[in-house]
Amino acid sequence: MIFENKKAQGISINVIIVASIALLVLVVLSIIFVGRLGLFGEKTNACETVGGTCYVTCPTGTTPYTAGAKCPDVDGATQQCCIAVS
Repeated sequence: MIFENKKAQGISINVIIVASIALLVLVVLSIIFVGRLGLFGEKTNACETVGGTCYVTCPTGTTPYTAGAKCPDVDGATQQCCIAVS
């Protein structure tokens, strides 16, 4: 029986370097995308986006909007999104 001397086939160092750089680029892009997505979510949930105004108590001529529009707390008081009644 004669054994042939074959060299092992493996991944070249160039392929490993290119794959590492591509993976790094994908990680950076995903971090940027996720950060922008969170900012987009905050903007779409704002009271002003649905045409409302934030008040501690809704004044006469407005009604509370309860479909998820958010208002910031002011001096420890929780505000609510109020929309003018047409």
